Amino acid sequence: MRKRERNRIVRLVGMVFGIVLTVFSLSSCESIYEDLSPCPHGVSLRFIYDYNMEYANAFPKKVDCLTLLIYDGKGDYVGTRTVMGPELQDETYRMQLDLEPGTYRFVAYGGMACDKSSFVFVPSAPGEGVKLEDIKVAMDIGFTTPLQDRLHDLFWGSLTLGTSDMYNKGTVEMRKNTNNIRVVLQQMNGDPVNPKDFEFGITDDNTLFAWNNDLIPNGDVVYSPWAKGQGSAGVTDGGSEVFVAYAEFSTSRLMTKNSPRLIVRRASDKSEVINIPLNNYLLLLKSELYAQMDPQEFLDRESEWSLFFFLDEDGAWIKTYIKINDWTVRLNDSEM
Repeated sequence: MRKRERNRIVRLVGMVFGIVLTVFSLSSCESIYEDLSPCPHGVSLRFIYDYNMEYANAFPKKVDCLTLLIYDGKGDYVGTRTVMGPELQDETYRMQLDLEPGTYRFVAYGGMACDKSSFVFVPSAPGEGVKLEDIKVAMDIGFTTPLQDRLHDLFWGSLTLGTSDMYNKGTVEMRKNTNNIRVVLQQMNGDPVNPKDFEFGITDDNTLFAWNNDLIPNGDVVYSPWAKGQGSAGVTDGGSEVFVAYAEFSTSRLMTKNSPRLIVRRASDKSEVINIPLNNYLLLLKSELYAQMDPQEFLDRESEWSLFFFLDEDGAWIKTYIKINDWTVRLNDSEM
């Protein structure tokens, strides 16, 4: 009987001791005593970029500067945080924000605070009095002119999250808004193709973004190649080296609601060799592996494209097939 009584006392003492430990561990941030600090309150944000065809987080390798806009639940501006240091390359990086209790809306941009940024806030950077829905980001039109540097990559992400003691954790999922498109011209008979014999361009209306990353109509622009040249594609059966012409473009976001076109003309008489709806051709790459993927998601996940066009002996495009990112696609509709 005494043994049973002793065991009950031991258990009771253990429970009391556990409660005391719990209270003690929380007291430093629960303001139980006036001389102790209050509990830190806010959010802890992780940033990832896995919205790509590899489904792998490439944020540490791809994003070299970060701008975070903070808005409250009513869409009123609260503040901006900018990070440009090596911490962005750390997989464990988290941005801790001390905030008043409430729900906040966060809009993040990668690549805008860098020295080589190709995009800017318009008419000016968000600040006091600028509502969430008033945020606009514009591309520097100077990057559409011939042989300019390629666009500095732009990333966007958003998150709505409430605060909590000891920081509520959330993840901002980023998407890439820039594309690199390489166009290659090759003669079927193996004759060399001189890039100076052709003029390359891509037309689109994709230079102005709303706060939610949607494109706002802003007028068509013509992208010129940021790189242009000649390269070797191997040798013919007769041992002759095959030289192709290439042009490389850097463009803003491609959206299915728009109608960008790739146009290639002969430099001599300005006659069109190629004039195609670009999105339609890029979407030919979407194999049956991604049959359930929405076309817009595919255009957003893929960001590096290569298109091979084959020319006949007169320099005209042979419209029976095309190579896109090393995939040969047979064309049934030459008027596509």
